[in-house]
Amino acid sequence: MVPAGAGGFVERHGLWDERQYVAAGQVRRVIDELGLDRVRFSFADQHGVLRGKTLTREAVPGALRSGVTAPSSLLLKDTSGRTVLPVFSGDDPLVPGGFAGAGDIVLVPDMTTFRVLPWAERTGWILCDVHHPDGTPAAYCPRGLLRGRLAALAEAGYDLDVGVELEFHVYRPAAPGTAPVSVGRPGAPGPAPEVTPLSSGAQLLHEEGLDRLDELVGLLHTGLTGLDLPLRSLELEFGPGQLELTLDAREAVRAADDALLVRAAVRQICRRNGYHATFMSRPAGAETASTGWHLHQSLRSRATGGAAFDPVDEEPLSPVGRHYLAGLLAHAPAATVFTTPTVNGYKRYLPMSLAPDRVVWGIDNKGAMVRVVPAQGGGGARLENRSGEPAANPYLYIASQVVSGMDGMARRLDPGPPVTDPYAAEARRLPGSLGQALDALDADPVFAEALGRDVVSWITTIKRAEFARYLAYVSDWEQREYFDLV
Repeated sequence: MVPAGAGGFVERHGLWDERQYVAAGQVRRVIDELGLDRVRFSFADQHGVLRGKTLTREAVPGALRSGVTAPSSLLLKDTSGRTVLPVFSGDDPLVPGGFAGAGDIVLVPDMTTFRVLPWAERTGWILCDVHHPDGTPAAYCPRGLLRGRLAALAEAGYDLDVGVELEFHVYRPAAPGTAPVSVGRPGAPGPAPEVTPLSSGAQLLHEEGLDRLDELVGLLHTGLTGLDLPLRSLELEFGPGQLELTLDAREAVRAADDALLVRAAVRQICRRNGYHATFMSRPAGAETASTGWHLHQSLRSRATGGAAFDPVDEEPLSPVGRHYLAGLLAHAPAATVFTTPTVNGYKRYLPMSLAPDRVVWGIDNKGAMVRVVPAQGGGGARLENRSGEPAANPYLYIASQVVSGMDGMARRLDPGPPVTDPYAAEARRLPGSLGQALDALDADPVFAEALGRDVVSWITTIKRAEFARYLAYVSDWEQREYFDLV
């Protein structure tokens, strides 16, 4: 039998190591033994949305040898699906040769991510890295960008572990099977699905409230654990129809993969069973409780394997931990583009809401932007960034933390004292809009140096186009407020 990957694009450019070849052989056996008919080859775009193709069983061996092609313009679109950058002009510096003319990119499967979908009959699922046809990594591949920052962190002597804590809302469509579909050009306004929440809200962690959702909880538990995701808990949150899931902490790339897959899994499982799930931070009707993504992070020493944030005295953090924390605070406004990349997410930054509204840190204080969780019960000290929204691109969110934290370590920054009243502290406010965050990112030289000025310009160009569409839209509030008044 010819080894998977042999004799094609993958082998020619040396894109797999021995571990990948071993995993590829196992995948081919699983496909044969389970009789899988199709496999989804997927990658994360700039918005953290899965894109890709479903291949038939017969086409899979060729894809393992030579990857799967897709239009490069997929990495140049805003959230509406509109291509923002001029791919056909041939003279835009943000559209280098690998993207000009909407030519192909190559999706190279990471064989260690293969899974069998529990909810789709005889279907496999695999995540891919994005390369150009000459074999070089695609400059705008979010997974590749995170890997690059983690490699720099490794050179500094550390590895990053990440724990994922995602909140989301689940609804029932008002008329199952009749949700409106917008048809037309990208960005054209259309009706949102009419939905009703599954719970009334206001009863945090109410056991009977969660029991009323036991059918949904069972579906999610079966699907997520069947997908081999490290699910720890499913919880009833404060808002109407609001839930939270947590995943075990893992190495940063695997944790980002987990977050990407768990969001897609929740939405697909819900849709197939008559529900509508959304990771939008503040959907209409959710004024009492927006959703967040609380990202837990800690460093391990590559030399000793020990927890690098654990203090050696009475302090809550080691010097390394304090420097890393100070970096998160110093670059928080710029990093907000990555932690909160949607227009909607900025409506979550409100006082007294369990969401931060300013750049402060506290010890086990859930109103602060960064909550320091001291070492306890055998677990190492960790930092919890509470500024993120659940729709954030997992790779870029985590990469932004590495960029910020490493600068704090390199310059030995000090975070100052912790706050006990985070909503009254005299401190910088978090950006009030996506536009303000984009200005902060453009002005931050550390991100430009770490990610590359072209990468920063790529993401800000796309997000500014999205923000401009938002500003141009006449909202229902404006119509109600002014139409009959002036």
